[in-house]
Amino acid sequence: MGRTRIRDIRHEELIHATVTAVHKRGYAAVTMAEIAAEAGASAASINYYFGSKEKLMEATMRRMLTLLKEAQLERYANAETPLDRLMAVIDANFSDRLYTIEQCSIWMQFWANAPYVDSLSRLHRINRARVTSHFRAELRSLLPDSRREIVREALQSYMDGVWLEAAQANEALDAAAARAEARRFAMLMLDNAA
Repeated sequence: MGRTRIRDIRHEELIHATVTAVHKRGYAAVTMAEIAAEAGASAASINYYFGSKEKLMEATMRRMLTLLKEAQLERYANAETPLDRLMAVIDANFSDRLYTIEQCSIWMQFWANAPYVDSLSRLHRINRARVTSHFRAELRSLLPDSRREIVREALQSYMDGVWLEAAQANEALDAAAARAEARRFAMLMLDNAA
């Protein structure tokens, strides 16, 4: 394994600081100086590594998308049936690494700002298409054609709603409980749609 470069370490520190600062102040209000202070750095370092607040937000969201992808791949490794794979998609979206108040908050702010920032809009479309594709692939084996799309929409809307509520929570989130509830909801949808 290669050595970690200082640049990569600094990137991770600034991305982590972005998640924290955006959660505290909001994407529109937070300044590069506040993000830099959260990381124990200077605003000039953000300019050096990223060039702008928008590019830092884009890098932050790319990192979040990578975490989601990794969580899903970890769960797919043990999934043997279409139902297992469907639950892997759901579980990944409520993984311990992702389902925190800070991370839910930045996702919500990302979704809210994506229509107005081209680079974020592109990432939003990629993420939405990826989740939609995974759900469609697994539901194909579980439901008749006439019921698939409504169940997919319900599952995605459920997850988005839970994340929206989580972003506004006052207490630490329980990712395991969220996974269990999401699984129950999915089974209810599958049972009623079959």
